[in-house]
Amino acid sequence: MIIQPLIGTSGWKYDDPIEKGGWIGAFYPDVKTKFLRYYSQFFRTAEFDAVFYEKLYSQMSKGTFIGLSRATPTDFQFSVKVPERITHMKKLSLAQNSLSDFEEYLEMLEPLKTYNKLGAILFQLPPFFTVDDFSKIEPFLDKLPQGYDYAVEFRHVSWQTEGALELLKQHNIASVLTDSPDPGLQFLSNPVVTADHAFIRLHGRNLGFWYNYLYSKEELEPWVKKVNEMSPKVKKLRMYFNNHYAGAAIINAMQFEEMLAGELSEEKRQVLQRAEKYYSEHLPPKNQIV
Repeated sequence: MIIQPLIGTSGWKYDDPIEKGGWIGAFYPDVKTKFLRYYSQFFRTAEFDAVFYEKLYSQMSKGTFIGLSRATPTDFQFSVKVPERITHMKKLSLAQNSLSDFEEYLEMLEPLKTYNKLGAILFQLPPFFTVDDFSKIEPFLDKLPQGYDYAVEFRHVSWQTEGALELLKQHNIASVLTDSPDPGLQFLSNPVVTADHAFIRLHGRNLGFWYNYLYSKEELEPWVKKVNEMSPKVKKLRMYFNNHYAGAAIINAMQFEEMLAGELSEEKRQVLQRAEKYYSEHLPPKNQIV
């Protein structure tokens, strides 16, 4: 059976006007809009990235995730990034108590799980984390609590090895497929399945400013084929557009859904057309960094 992928964006709280790279005007009607409630009218999932940053994470509690759960429809999911203190500062080292930190993190996420709002848990490894650190990551993965969908995003060319994929397969962890401007990471766009779920992130193709990029439909077409190839092999496929600058992610996410399904609801179609028009009027090609 081919499942329907969950398509969304990486984040939703971009509360500047489009001229400053935000989503006001292009997607959100105005600054008074309740952003998450509005967003969840059109998408069934979002990536919650704010929890990655130490300064923001230290201010969060279970109440944060209770609020997110209550603000969204029953079938909505949040995929969440693992805090940088675990992946970047402690580098998944058991000797530095990274597992204890991760268990505390899961406890904070408990409301999402209770409300059936928890999607995948994303470990985005730092660019300096190479295959030479293989011995560090394996003991951590061996001790991961069960009952969660985990995904790992490699960000160094050295991970282009069968050993890395086999490690993820052993633990039923998804290898994140990415589309990015880094030529050394093109191997990460191969449709490889390492778990019973899949995770895709599209960052844009602008090497100078990754997230300021609007994909053309021609550029998205190969990803339609990849999604259709992977969908029969997994129980869940989650896909997030991270080219958030000026609402490009909103446009591409809706376009991609239409390319997969062949149509959009009338309400979504109107929102997409408005976003495309607003984007083209406020960000002409000469203002785009490509």
